[in-house]
Amino acid sequence: MIVQQIKEYINVHPASKVKLAACDIDGVLRGKYISAEKFNTVADKGLGFCDVVFGWDSSDLAYDNARFTGWHTGYPDMQLQLDGNTFRKIPWENELPFLLGDFVDEEGNAAPVCPRQLLRKVIGKCHEMGFKPFFAQEFEWFNFSETPDSLYQKSFQGLKPLTPGMFGYSILRSSLKNEFSSDLFLLLRAFDVPLEGLHTETGPGVYEAAIAYTHALEAADRAVLFKTAVKEIGYKHGIIATFMAKWNESLPGCSGHVHQSLWDGETKRNLFYEDGDSQKMSTLMKRYIAGQLYCLPHVLPMYAPNVNSYKRLVEGAWAPTTRTWGVDNRTVALRVLSEGEKSARLETRVVGSDTNPYLAMAACLASGLYGIKHGLTLNQPATVGNGYRDESNGTLPANLYESTQQMKHSEIAKELFGEAFVDHFCCTREWEWKQFAKAVTDWELKRYFEII
Repeated sequence: MIVQQIKEYINVHPASKVKLAACDIDGVLRGKYISAEKFNTVADKGLGFCDVVFGWDSSDLAYDNARFTGWHTGYPDMQLQLDGNTFRKIPWENELPFLLGDFVDEEGNAAPVCPRQLLRKVIGKCHEMGFKPFFAQEFEWFNFSETPDSLYQKSFQGLKPLTPGMFGYSILRSSLKNEFSSDLFLLLRAFDVPLEGLHTETGPGVYEAAIAYTHALEAADRAVLFKTAVKEIGYKHGIIATFMAKWNESLPGCSGHVHQSLWDGETKRNLFYEDGDSQKMSTLMKRYIAGQLYCLPHVLPMYAPNVNSYKRLVEGAWAPTTRTWGVDNRTVALRVLSEGEKSARLETRVVGSDTNPYLAMAACLASGLYGIKHGLTLNQPATVGNGYRDESNGTLPANLYESTQQMKHSEIAKELFGEAFVDHFCCTREWEWKQFAKAVTDWELKRYFEII
């Protein structure tokens, strides 16, 4: 929809306002309402937005180690350019108009710390190589019969799950809470975030949703909006949704698997499929996989960005721990689904539901393109059976600090994403680790308080 059409809609909407947002480094949407009059003046040129959104963490604590912005810069405004292609109407806010934006620098160039701009950059390189990337993300998340107030009143302890018991693929549980699940399907579709499927997963109150595939940038937009939309729709039903990678040590973690394929824009042919190959995999797909395997330790914080992310990446919990690939194997890092000419794709299973979709998809695509660009050969055989036992190509780093240090000093990461982004992103991950390291946990109190 062109800008003029958007203006016309906004100017006649009874609320006389528009909601806009941009994604911070943690994948959290930061936004505001502006009046219809204000929108008319900023729709083409953009508006100022405090750059503190890249100067603090998810709890609004200001970084003390970041160079991009901070007390030393005075937290000035950045320019936020609204993307008319992201225009949507929010069905649970009386069809209120909504847009996403991209951050640019003083010269109007893409801001190196902006996650959406980073993905745009990688997609641009993909197009230059003659490929059109199609992506989709699926999410698992836990739902609780709680409110923001009750979470804090209970100190996040003793929370009531939406439904009891371990009941994956349950027809009963989805019928029990049908108003919520029906709203998810209908309202998300009305919000231009269409789902291919929705079902319960194993665990109390767990759902899994697969978002319909589309071009990579739109796929990331859908994924970011999905997470916020689920939370907002949940509020309507007295439900709190969490996309933490692992909220309880005794329960499975939550994945955010990314499905991806490269297509020929002219012939509209899936370039990952090869009928003559024994595994139906093209040479291009094999190089793409080889690139992801090779780059995985250099970009892991983009797949597992939080301290909690690594609690999910443990053996026997439906998340990978090794640098492995396999055909339709759910115990490996990279799962190949290559039987269908239209559906042939790679599923990167390292990605958790707590990720920033722009960064996760940028890492997937950039790593795969690295393998194609450098002609990497997929010499590593496919893992058959238990991928947790296949350590022939190495294991994943055990925590956020280890993975961040590897990325921070990686020339490959800087080649893929630029030094400015790597520097800022790694500073934010070091900060995250620092906050965790100084915290005194319940585990420590129970283990040491009386005995030591």
